[in-house]
Amino acid sequence: MVATVKSLTLEEFLQLPETKPTSEFINGAVIQKPMPQGEHSRLQWKLCEAINQIAEPQKIACAFPELRCTFGGNAIVPDISVFRWDRIPRQPSGRVANRFDLHPDWAIEILSPDQSQTKVLGNLLHCSQHGTELGWLLDPAEASILVVFADQRVQLLRAERPLPVPNGISLFLTVEQVFGWLSV
Repeated sequence: MVATVKSLTLEEFLQLPETKPTSEFINGAVIQKPMPQGEHSRLQWKLCEAINQIAEPQKIACAFPELRCTFGGNAIVPDISVFRWDRIPRQPSGRVANRFDLHPDWAIEILSPDQSQTKVLGNLLHCSQHGTELGWLLDPAEASILVVFADQRVQLLRAERPLPVPNGISLFLTVEQVFGWLSV
């Protein structure tokens, strides 16, 4: 017996209760992200901290972990979404809005052991197609970072290679420094 699955619209998906780990809506399909593990959590926390220490006090940008971003017909949850200060959705009171119906300026994904690199790279390419300036795909197993530029050019970086960051964010990191955070 074959079960038929009712296809959802983006709006129907957004009305569903949240799942743990979170689910994304990509090209009409609901896909649950894998549960983050130690390396993933450590890299996510350290990158958010490094970006926010540089960019937030000067009101340049802000890094958000696990934030649902809805744009271009998809609802994705990058591991880190960085928004320029003037693009952060706000409530009339000035507080951060709960819904982010726009692309991040910088999207960072951290590959989990059982995660498809193609699917995650597809999310970063979707971001760049809709205005994201820069994407990073960290692969802890390979100690490498794939960089996705706004024109969808992809570059693989390793070791002491400096990492590109969006204009105006004075963050200087190498691939080696990023993966060095895994040693505690």
